[in-house]
Amino acid sequence: MSDTASPRIALPVVSPREERIGMLLVFLSALMWSFGGTIARFIHVGDSWTVVFWRSLWAVAFLIAFMLWRDGWRGTLKLFRDMGLPGLGVAFCFATASTSFVVALAYTTVANILLMQAGVPLLAALLAWLLFRERVSLATWIAIAAVITGVAIMVSESLGGAVSPIGDGLALLIAVMFSVATVITRRFAHVRMVPANCLATLLAGAFAASQASEFAVSGRDMGFLFAFGVINLGVGLAFFAMGARLVPAAVAALLGTFEPILGPIWVWLVHSEVPSVRTIIGGAVVVTALLVHIAFEFKRQTRPERPGITGLPSPN
Repeated sequence: MSDTASPRIALPVVSPREERIGMLLVFLSALMWSFGGTIARFIHVGDSWTVVFWRSLWAVAFLIAFMLWRDGWRGTLKLFRDMGLPGLGVAFCFATASTSFVVALAYTTVANILLMQAGVPLLAALLAWLLFRERVSLATWIAIAAVITGVAIMVSESLGGAVSPIGDGLALLIAVMFSVATVITRRFAHVRMVPANCLATLLAGAFAASQASEFAVSGRDMGFLFAFGVINLGVGLAFFAMGARLVPAAVAALLGTFEPILGPIWVWLVHSEVPSVRTIIGGAVVVTALLVHIAFEFKRQTRPERPGITGLPSPN
């Protein structure tokens, strides 16, 4: 079918090597984000907004330092100027998601939020297909279904409580915002989104500052807040911004599912909180689906499309 018959926005073409690097970076972002629960358990601050403020402040400091180290003052300013509407869109999405997460915890369970986030790969795939006609392979759809099933098993024990329309609505908003940010990052691959993520943490921190009851914390808590902001949030956002532009939106969102899977494992190892049987079973389903899909993608990239032709993807 011609482009005139079916409007289609061209997506960036990357080499198999770049796509593999992108997959690694997105996985590393999920790995960094998965440490959040473990780090948070060490922090003894009564006001959640105080935690959000200091976490965002440290993340902003890291992201600015990272851009200055990589691009210098002029280059960093140019990155902020050049991010345009796509960057503002990503900043708004991540700022909304991070703020909604804190508010949602006051109305619903973490399990409900995780279940909503399990739908991120599906939402990202649908948005990428609807807006940009980005092809989603059958293998990816199968992997998405397996991921949703696995996470549903993990959180099923906690879904019997009272349902809060506000809490679950915010949980759904988090999933939608993350999906939109993933699709925008992939579509506008020529725009470096690290400054957008920096702006997102700045917005979240500014909002938290308006809500926090106090800002004073102990030296011990500040050390963990530093790790919470730099390692968990800042490094995670930097990896995601660099990697998501190199892989299909559905695959990026699928790899991001490692976060709710690895998170309970770290809490188990560090804080001796043993996962339930359903958590172990559901996690096994998700990890298996992700590993099989990643192996399939690597095999697809290295397999020639025609005899005697390299496995580079077609620009169409």
